[in-house]
Amino acid sequence: MAGRLHRLVLLTLLLFTLPAASGSGQVRLLEVSDAIGPAVADYVVRGIDAAEAAGEPLLIIRMDTPGGLDASMRDIIRRILAAEIPVVTWVAPSGARAASAGTFILYASHVAAMSPATNLGAATPVSIAPTGPGRDRPDSAPEKEQEKEKDGTDGGKPGTAMERKAINDAAAYIRGLAELRGRNAEWAVAAVREAASLSAEEAVQQNVIDLVVADLPALLEALDGRVVTVKERQVTLATAGLEVTTQAPDWRSELLAIITNPNVAYLLMLLGIYGIFFELANPGAIIPGVIGVIALVLALYAFHVLPVNYAGVALVLIGMAFMVAEIFMPSFGALGIGGLVAFIAGSVILIDTDISAFQLSLPLVAALALSSAAFMMLVASLALRQRRRPVVSGREQMIGSVGEALESFTGDGAVHVHGEHWLAHSDLPVTRGQAVRVLTIDGLKLEIEPLHKED
Repeated sequence: MAGRLHRLVLLTLLLFTLPAASGSGQVRLLEVSDAIGPAVADYVVRGIDAAEAAGEPLLIIRMDTPGGLDASMRDIIRRILAAEIPVVTWVAPSGARAASAGTFILYASHVAAMSPATNLGAATPVSIAPTGPGRDRPDSAPEKEQEKEKDGTDGGKPGTAMERKAINDAAAYIRGLAELRGRNAEWAVAAVREAASLSAEEAVQQNVIDLVVADLPALLEALDGRVVTVKERQVTLATAGLEVTTQAPDWRSELLAIITNPNVAYLLMLLGIYGIFFELANPGAIIPGVIGVIALVLALYAFHVLPVNYAGVALVLIGMAFMVAEIFMPSFGALGIGGLVAFIAGSVILIDTDISAFQLSLPLVAALALSSAAFMMLVASLALRQRRRPVVSGREQMIGSVGEALESFTGDGAVHVHGEHWLAHSDLPVTRGQAVRVLTIDGLKLEIEPLHKED
């Protein structure tokens, strides 16, 4: 009986302490060295998918980021939490940082590591400026409110309900990640509420991260034999002798990075609108319409994954519509100026984030606004010049034209005007070959007068 019990205990331990498979003999390394956005999220998510499909024992994310978009950060974290293999996030090389969204991803990872001379923190939502001592709060604030700020329950209290909602949501989110991974939850909340930051050495001392290692071989050595929890099961890492393979972003990630650049998405939207406009103005041209539709669809996809203010999109469209309308419905500049103002205002508020990596370039907005205005003025001036030119066809063109009499007559006769034979009437005598001027046109008969040499 004792022997059976002993075997049962051993079997239970084996089930709950499973060594990581090293069938592939390699570990995948993902490089994140930019702001966290849709392209980075797609790259990381598909990297984890590929590592799982290949049966690799773990995946390493080498990270250096100033932060990024909340939606993209949460996409990465959801995939890490659902991963079937351990995910190790390593802030490297020396001098790198895991600020804002990077701190959340570190907390979500099964193992959090940093290189010496790196830092993490400052995880307050960027649109909310943390309240320091004496800022946005009277000196005579009640002691009860001050105590709340000291214990972290309402620290750095922003000024509006929306700001409080955002900061409380972020604090609760990172606290949940800290509790899941057994890391310092109080400091995590301070990183959100007070924009606290730590160096790598301080972070490992305060149980914010697990390891401080200088290079990749040292990281693999430190990970070997370490036990981590992956979806409620214990996994012992076996990293000795593993080969590290860096997975570079493929063409899809590169394309996504290009079109989700706010400046590129903005240009695609304008190109799409202009292309469709020229196609409608010149039916059958085809090429402008095809390019316009493709560009507009790409722009709409980019705006779908970017933090876009749709009031800004509406203002840009209205502004362009007004500037085009000025060409066809002259309003002494009212439509054109109004359209230019709407275009600039919409462009400025188009991207709804304070993250510099995902903001529109103001010089680009100014250049496009001036280009659109110049184009509008050019077309308007050409149209005005065209209207002032003399008529070269039709009834109006005949008035004042000079022709030649084909016969001598008084009253009705034949004349040659603009290469055509016309029936004409003259109250004055006309001789054959004499020059005549058209006064009016009545149906198919011209009213003329003879011209003398001095005329």
